[in-house]
Amino acid sequence: MARRNGLNGMLTARELARLLNVHINTVRRWDESGMLKAYHIGARGDRRFSREDVTLFLAERYGASQKIG
Repeated sequence: MARRNGLNGMLTARELARLLNVHINTVRRWDESGMLKAYHIGARGDRRFSREDVTLFLAERYGASQKIG
């Protein structure tokens, strides 16, 4: 199960990849291509994804209507 990281339910790239059953590089590519919005935090630029943005992404891409988490 995805752990909460203290950023109001934001997901890391790894957590999102596990949740969607895709490779972490796929999640990174979606960010880099602008398909899925990521928030870059810290000096390393770690990615965080909001559950709302993920839900919208899935609805647009696959017609999913359920919320994530």
